[in-house]
Amino acid sequence: MDALILARVQFAANITFHILFPTISIGLGWVLLFFRWRWLRTRRGANALQAQGWLDAYRFWTKVFALTFALGVVSGITMSFQFGTNWPGFMERVGNIAGPLLGYEVLTAFFLEAGFLGVMLFGHGKVSERVHLMSTAFVAFGTTLSAFWILALNSWMQTPAGHEIVDGVYHVKSWFDVVFNPSFPYRFSHMVLASALTCAFLLTGLSAWQVLSGVGQRSAPRVMRAGLTLAAVLVPLQIVVGDLHGLNTLQHQPAKIAAMEGVWQTERGAPLLLFAIPDLAQRKNHYEIAVPKVASLILTHKADGEIRGMNDFPGAHPPPLPVFFAFRIMVGTGMLMLGTSWLGWWLYRRAAWQPARLPRPLLWLFAGMAFSGWVATVAGWYVTEIGRQPYIVHGLVLTADVVSAVPPSMIGLSLALYVALYLGLIVAYLAVLKYMAEKPEEVLQREAVERAVTPAGAITAPLVEEGV
Repeated sequence: MDALILARVQFAANITFHILFPTISIGLGWVLLFFRWRWLRTRRGANALQAQGWLDAYRFWTKVFALTFALGVVSGITMSFQFGTNWPGFMERVGNIAGPLLGYEVLTAFFLEAGFLGVMLFGHGKVSERVHLMSTAFVAFGTTLSAFWILALNSWMQTPAGHEIVDGVYHVKSWFDVVFNPSFPYRFSHMVLASALTCAFLLTGLSAWQVLSGVGQRSAPRVMRAGLTLAAVLVPLQIVVGDLHGLNTLQHQPAKIAAMEGVWQTERGAPLLLFAIPDLAQRKNHYEIAVPKVASLILTHKADGEIRGMNDFPGAHPPPLPVFFAFRIMVGTGMLMLGTSWLGWWLYRRAAWQPARLPRPLLWLFAGMAFSGWVATVAGWYVTEIGRQPYIVHGLVLTADVVSAVPPSMIGLSLALYVALYLGLIVAYLAVLKYMAEKPEEVLQREAVERAVTPAGAITAPLVEEGV
């Protein structure tokens, strides 16, 4: 493989690994704020067991957040290195736009997260409840603000606006138009919802694993209910946002839509291909299973709506095979998430929110779906990034024009090292999560400094008065 292909594969490996962790932490920050608020609301009530359950949930999932946040930071550092090592032409041309947006992410979101994360992790029992709640809120807001700046840059690369070109270099004419470019609202909303759904299924899956393992009796039922409720509400909302995002993509990136749907010739009443194998060499599909006119109906909201084909974009459309299948994996996983969340919520409600009354096959389904959000998110990112090819800035800058002159052997060596390291880290991450889920009592015992134990052994609320 040449340097271009190797550099693209390396970037794909890095982004695939990195996106796994922000996808959890963005949503989990707000879930922690909810757990914290629920504990504050119930701790002075008559049901001390319920209050302790919410506190256990907060402490346990704070540790999950810390582990996830750490890996997200480490994997994100290598992303910036690649702009210099593999894609120097990118910054030479659009650095006046990309550089400040990445800098804003560090100066606002990352500093906000890093500044209050220590208080959130280690301050319970040492600062007032109001300050600790505020710290959790700032961390949650920081994770979302980080996604805001990163998605602003990525969306600009998909639908560039607010710039001018002087001697081949891109300069900002309007920061408002750069940030709030045509696809940004849809892409940002889609990603935030994807993060919340990834977090919801992780909450449900790990809680189900705890129930199956006979541990976490105080917190697991509440966390499972929160996860299922969040998923059941947000999956339909994500479908609506995804539909709006598709309409926007059809308007601004019709070649991507053509690749997603396997449409070669421009046609009205295009069928929805449930399955096909797009053949770029022969420019046709093999083994089609199609539903007449449904693709036009979904994408244009008209049964006879026109969808432009890839043949209208000679040399300027993405490779159809990976985009076609990644899109179907994303949608298929989303439909499975919808069915699982709705069925699970209904059955859990009928069981009076008692996980012991649920069928064990359903609990195993929850556990098996714990990382389904990762599958959908990665597939969606592949549709987004591969679907932009052959451009790195859609319609303006070709990817091949900004790749470095580093020898392919050097890129291949660093790619192999990256992949080996990432595989080791993801295995370690999953192993630690499994250990924490199976032994939550051991994890929570290390938080003894945050709570007071009476001589009789009864656990009470932290002996810290409210107030700043």
